[in-house]
Amino acid sequence: MPVRVVLLVGTRKGAFFISGDGGRRSWKVADPHFLGSTVHHCVQDPRDGRTLLLAARTGHLGPTVFRSRDWGKTWGEAKQPPAFPKAEPGGKGLVVDHVFWLTPGHLSQPGVWYAGTSPQGLFRTTDGGATWSGVEGFNLHPMRGKWASGDGTPDGPKMHSILVDPRDPAHLYIGMSGGGVFETRDFGVAWKPLNKGVAADFLPVKDPEYGHDPHRVALHPRRPDRLYQQNHCGIYRLDRPAEKWVRIGKNMPKAVGDIGFSLALHPRDPDTAWVIPMDGTAVWPRTSPDGKPAVYVTRDGGRRWRRQDRGLPRANAWWTVKRQAFAADAADPVGLYFGTTSGEIWASRDEGARWTRLLEHLPHVYSVEVAVRR
Repeated sequence: MPVRVVLLVGTRKGAFFISGDGGRRSWKVADPHFLGSTVHHCVQDPRDGRTLLLAARTGHLGPTVFRSRDWGKTWGEAKQPPAFPKAEPGGKGLVVDHVFWLTPGHLSQPGVWYAGTSPQGLFRTTDGGATWSGVEGFNLHPMRGKWASGDGTPDGPKMHSILVDPRDPAHLYIGMSGGGVFETRDFGVAWKPLNKGVAADFLPVKDPEYGHDPHRVALHPRRPDRLYQQNHCGIYRLDRPAEKWVRIGKNMPKAVGDIGFSLALHPRDPDTAWVIPMDGTAVWPRTSPDGKPAVYVTRDGGRRWRRQDRGLPRANAWWTVKRQAFAADAADPVGLYFGTTSGEIWASRDEGARWTRLLEHLPHVYSVEVAVRR
């Protein structure tokens, strides 16, 4: 049975599904879902291949999660979406502004999902997204207020990059903007910061334990002890059991730098990763450097980087790519897909050698995820 790639695109004004043919040569976009609502993330469940979860901030329901089991023909809202406990009378409590990130649980745990919110909170469901509860080991940790600090984002602080070790469902990593990278080995009961070696020039303390701003963290599925991080202060790699990150972005061309949001990994080769740099000068324009966007690839774990811009605009393209708007499929050669802040979707069928614009004039793109349909 042929496999078709479907791009699940979340935007400022709804979700759009873009379906490719078997050869990834022609593409068709379906009618939008939740038009007018902010969709931060939409993810397929790899355990059954048909369930979709979607994180939205709607005008009348507020922040919530929807589930579909028929590719978006029908949606059901969570009966109990992610929410912090209510504050004591007269007190000030945390309130979820939006659900930002969704991650399926371990393959051995059907029905388990994790969600990250703004402000930084971690939530879990065991019934496929119908009811969510807070991971108290983090949300109620006495250090949470200090950990979930530092440099936030223009749209508010985020919990993102929730990673589940494929060898051990109890072992998770999380990223926070701001706050840094944290790790648990007991399903979220105990946590520790994992930020050694990461620059944090914007903080007053040298080599701080927390307070960093990882934009995107990724774990390689074939080598789960290898992690990559695209940070506010550069591109890093960590090979466990080491505790100290190594800045591999220093090997990027100096004229471009290693500041950016997004990161994509080769599904089979842990030495291959792609990034999309943005202008990281002192005024932080958050656009492609000089208006000339490009993807950069490393095939040796970050020792060398090569520019891939064939087919991309040569000038006056003042967009960037958000942290969860860059994705790879599992084909051979690997397909790469990203969405821009100006509403374009770009694709490559040959691991970045050449790029084609699939779609334009979408709303501001927040996320791009790859799903497969048989």
